[in-house]
Amino acid sequence: MTTTLIGYARVSTNDQRLDLQLDALTAAGCVKTYADKVSGSTTSRSELDACLSYLREGDVLVVYKLDRLGRSLRHLLTIIDDLGARGIGFKSISDGIDTTTSTGRLMFSVMGSFAEFERSLIQERTNAGLKAARDRGKLGGRPTAVTPEIGERIVKLRGGGKNADYIAKELGIGRATVYRYLATQALVA
Repeated sequence: MTTTLIGYARVSTNDQRLDLQLDALTAAGCVKTYADKVSGSTTSRSELDACLSYLREGDVLVVYKLDRLGRSLRHLLTIIDDLGARGIGFKSISDGIDTTTSTGRLMFSVMGSFAEFERSLIQERTNAGLKAARDRGKLGGRPTAVTPEIGERIVKLRGGGKNADYIAKELGIGRATVYRYLATQALVA
């Protein structure tokens, strides 16, 4: 089976140029290259999707730098795990990562382990903070816009013939909040 190198390049804005990445991918031996001009945080990248669909077992996806491929470390790990499961290798020119070698696979596994460890620590800290807040009597989430007193005023104003716009302005709350509260009271007419 012959190995085919397929490149992927990305810049974040139309003002930026792809030349550096495209030249490096060509020099690395890529026979086909896909390129996006879109922010890395964007979930829809048509050329990346086309590239991932094009790759076949035995191919190697090549990028100039890791941050050109994934929106986050988790996203990057997901893409590369998927490639590995399909028998597709991965190389990052600038970062020196090559999953077609045992050392490259080891390095990538270590990166994945650190990412998983970091997610676990964040989750533990978040849960501990939420528990401490609950122990102090604090509840999470947004404070309720309709206190019992405001609820009484909504019902009284609505019963007095005032419309939702008037009630919202009078009480300093949103019109949708008025409608939601009235719906819970079965007073929307």
